[in-house]
Amino acid sequence: MNGLKQFNWSGWLSFGFLLCFWEIGARAAPKLQLYIPPFSQVLAALGQLAVSGPMAAHFMITVGRFLEGYLLSAALGVSLGIVLGYFRSFHSLLAMLIEFLRPMPSVAIIPVAILMLGIGDSMIVAVTVYATVWPILINCIDGVRHIESILIDTGRTFGLKRRQILWQIILPGASPYIVTGLRVGLSIALILVTTAEMIAGSKGLGFFILDEERSMNSAAMYAGILLVAALGYLLNRLFLYVEAKTMKWRHGMMARASA
Repeated sequence: MNGLKQFNWSGWLSFGFLLCFWEIGARAAPKLQLYIPPFSQVLAALGQLAVSGPMAAHFMITVGRFLEGYLLSAALGVSLGIVLGYFRSFHSLLAMLIEFLRPMPSVAIIPVAILMLGIGDSMIVAVTVYATVWPILINCIDGVRHIESILIDTGRTFGLKRRQILWQIILPGASPYIVTGLRVGLSIALILVTTAEMIAGSKGLGFFILDEERSMNSAAMYAGILLVAALGYLLNRLFLYVEAKTMKWRHGMMARASA
């Protein structure tokens, strides 16, 4: 019963209305169907490509690149963020470099990555890591810095070693910020993977979408776009599920504090 109450009926109804509008609008303008085919044709193309076409192979390649880039970004961003947040001298040393590189559009480094790494998986993963690491890093630094210094001092007073302070005070205290950075990085990683595949890829969903657009196969092109959107939605829902399970202790603590 709780699942029914939590289900976003209004959101899904509005989404269904949008799809119906797409279907009716496309069929009402036959001359535009070359560019915007009806949604039913897109679904039919998606089903056909998933069963007998190359889409499944492209999908698995994109997912593999996404996972590699995202997990590397998470490991690098969290570890470096904890160091820079805890040791102020290190942050002061690298602050100017971080603030110079962070605002730069990530797609701008794709030509540099192609020159250094060539065209292939390593280039796409490297660009994904570069783009995804920033929100994770910045949120992690802010999370560590928002921890009350008295908590760390109390831990030292009780004889906690640096490793124990890290696991028992710093990581739990900074976890909401880290989770926020990881969730933001999730969508950025998927965007950069598909963008890099469009620009310099020979396989993957990004390449598939652009290749179908060049072939004027609009139904297959929209099917690829729809699959990327569904992948992003499912990854976000999976992230929220894992967050709810792993952060249950904090939600319970906040509920008791507000009671």
